[in-house]
Amino acid sequence: MYRDGMIREAVVRTSSGVAAFLTGVYYWMTFALGLSALCAWAVGTTPALRTMVFRNPVLLTVLIVAELGLVIGISWGINKMAAATATALFALYAALNGVTLGYIFVVYSLPAITSAFLTTAATFAVMAIIGTVTKRDLSKLGSILFMALIGLIIASLINIFMRNEMFGWIITYIGVLIFVGLTAYDAQKIKRLYLQAGGDSETNRKLTVIGALELYLDFINLFLFLLRIFGGRRN
Repeated sequence: MYRDGMIREAVVRTSSGVAAFLTGVYYWMTFALGLSALCAWAVGTTPALRTMVFRNPVLLTVLIVAELGLVIGISWGINKMAAATATALFALYAALNGVTLGYIFVVYSLPAITSAFLTTAATFAVMAIIGTVTKRDLSKLGSILFMALIGLIIASLINIFMRNEMFGWIITYIGVLIFVGLTAYDAQKIKRLYLQAGGDSETNRKLTVIGALELYLDFINLFLFLLRIFGGRRN
């Protein structure tokens, strides 16, 4: 009886810990998305900011390089930096990414952006729930999707020079499938990572940042691919 009680208590404590951790992950992911949306809207709807960013190739290149540097720095250096530093860098990345995403308010109509966002949010939520609650190990799926993502990046770079519209649409639909799958995989991976490495508050905060970053990237990429499918380009 005593042993059974201890087991039940441990299960409850673990479940509550996972719930609190995942709440933190999705809170920071949502915060980052909101920050990106605010920055994108500000740049895309303000002529002076729009001109400064998108008609200045040097500044735009610096912003893109800075974004890549921040993602790599957070992902590879998370163990060597304080959780507060990682959180600040994540917020900075979300802001810079929002600035470069400001073009969507120039290229696409607001109804198209809204429809794509709502579709992304619904799809993301379903796949994240599936990834969190499923008992099936998605590790093999993750490996396949990662290789497919590398192929997608290479194909996208090639199509910059080919400018083949049909090939571009194939890439778009494959991109949707890849990030739908990655959402489920990353949701499961983040939960597993906490169960394996979670512990003190500092470690948990770092895991929260990494989890939020990965899911944020899944959401943004899925949104951009769906936005292209929804169309609604301004004339």
